[in-house]
Amino acid sequence: MVHTAENIWKHRGLAAAGTAMAAAIALSACGDADSSNGEEEGEAAGESTLVVSTFPFGVEDFQEAVVDPFTEETGIEVELDTGANADRLSALQLADGEDPGVDVVLISDYFAAMGQEEGLFQELDAAQVPALEEIADFAVDDSYYGPAYTYQLYGTIYNTDELTEEEAASWDLWGQDEYSGRLALPDIAPTAGQLMVSGVGGSYGSGPYDVDTAFEVLGDWAPGVLQFYSSSTEVVNLLVQDEIVAAGSLSGFAVDLEENAAWTAPEEGRYMATNHAMIAEGAENLETAHEFIDYMLTAEAQTASAELVGDLPVNPAAEIPANIQDVVGDLAADPVEAGYETLDPSELVDTRSEWVERFAREVASQ
Repeated sequence: MVHTAENIWKHRGLAAAGTAMAAAIALSACGDADSSNGEEEGEAAGESTLVVSTFPFGVEDFQEAVVDPFTEETGIEVELDTGANADRLSALQLADGEDPGVDVVLISDYFAAMGQEEGLFQELDAAQVPALEEIADFAVDDSYYGPAYTYQLYGTIYNTDELTEEEAASWDLWGQDEYSGRLALPDIAPTAGQLMVSGVGGSYGSGPYDVDTAFEVLGDWAPGVLQFYSSSTEVVNLLVQDEIVAAGSLSGFAVDLEENAAWTAPEEGRYMATNHAMIAEGAENLETAHEFIDYMLTAEAQTASAELVGDLPVNPAAEIPANIQDVVGDLAADPVEAGYETLDPSELVDTRSEWVERFAREVASQ
């Protein structure tokens, strides 16, 4: 999905203008500081704990990388509420904007878009998040109410003893008889699955949403695919046990794998997923929610999150640790420049159920 620089910088310009206005208001308020009885300060200090809804994996690392430093810097206590994307979105649907029980929701792009369409999230106030001006353009997408704070690249994990990088980067690998029964691809349900379908559609058809062509090609490959997996654990186990020579996967799956395994981007049809920081409709702690998201986007927090959690940073000033650098190389510096694209959520939300059903019938069952 393409967004013009004019739109992006208009969005970011609000943050700069808002920051200046906030500063002016703060200066004018100083004149009344002596007459204050401290009630406002007491109210701020008494604000309830910020509740952040996040993924169930890497929780302790996220606590160490982002939550604890944020609390130390601001004095704001944070409680983490964890669960799968679908489960956490269901809880918001039940709340229907009334006392959702969470403030900030860290969630993948498709679920962010679906919840947004249902009125479960509210638009971020850019004026309260100055770090928006620091992050990559693709992370400030007008399609979402909240920014991306990390992203995931689709590619291929492969056994370097059996495949070259060039062979692993070719989509044609998945249809070769030589490797029949020794290949794995994601089911369409997990994040990697839609990126794979879009990659095939973009490479063999008219574009990333040409699922007719994608399902036809994938259906032809299916008899040679050992497993259409649904979790990272499955694909890692298949590799470690030498049951497969290659698997279509997210780059994060390849961090700290065995020495004879590597990951590479596809030669064409490169798509990435983004995880977004959203504010729940009806959130109790709006001001601190914005403050937390702003902190998450800083180079300091993004560096720590990359090192401890393994999140690819959207802030170009963040440092990328060696274990991630070893997997993705220069791609992390600018994935868009390297040919990666994000998908348009408006093309996915309304078609999701139909595509999942078709994938099961036309691909996975072949």
